[in-house]
Amino acid sequence: MSIDEALLSSFDPINSLPSFRVYSWSPPALSIGRFQNPSKEIDLERCNRDNLTFIRRITGGGALYHADELTYSIVCSIEQIPETVSVKDSFRVLTGFLLDFYHALGLNAAYAVDAVSNKGQLGGRTSFCYAGKETFDILVDGRKMGGNAQRRLKNIVFQHGSIPIKDCTTSGLQYMVDRSTGYAEDSASLIGCGIDSDVDSLKQALIESFGRRMNAAMQRCRLTHEEDMSSKKLLTEKYSAERWNLRGEIT
Repeated sequence: MSIDEALLSSFDPINSLPSFRVYSWSPPALSIGRFQNPSKEIDLERCNRDNLTFIRRITGGGALYHADELTYSIVCSIEQIPETVSVKDSFRVLTGFLLDFYHALGLNAAYAVDAVSNKGQLGGRTSFCYAGKETFDILVDGRKMGGNAQRRLKNIVFQHGSIPIKDCTTSGLQYMVDRSTGYAEDSASLIGCGIDSDVDSLKQALIESFGRRMNAAMQRCRLTHEEDMSSKKLLTEKYSAERWNLRGEIT
């Protein structure tokens, strides 16, 4: 999370090139949305007992358990993406590569708005990410595949999301205060859908899907010195601090 925020805070909307990052989590961790109250929604005692790290994201939404998954992040200026009519529409634009990725794997993937017959079921805040469906969440055969969240900073767009390799929602649900069993019954994963490709192949396919969808030439790069220093400072002063993770306080 510190690297993602460093990429965002170091981004110059006039001179910087867009970034697309793909990473994984080890060991597993729980991330909570920017405005969640962990003392009310997360079983902190169980997290401590199992030595499970939880961190607060800079984006909203419900809690996500990160284990066997790929995670992506995008940082770009508004001008560097195709024209959109609204913030919600930019979700459609910036998640289009995920649809292409799933389709290339032979999966029946669609946006929730196109796959759910009762549009009244869409929307509404939930403490556990998989418990709800938003307009441009991606469903595979009607089940939610991962989650995506976005934040705007002046003229900059930051978005990140998860691609579950193995379904770990039941494992994650045990760390919530509300453990309603239905929350883990409507989720999808690549292995659950019969995809058993190795992680490196999936990463490469994801990168290629992004490049094709965004008509972008992809070039591997390392963090700049500024990004690296910013990330280390954020890790020490923010993402390792209880005042941020527990209370959402920056200073």
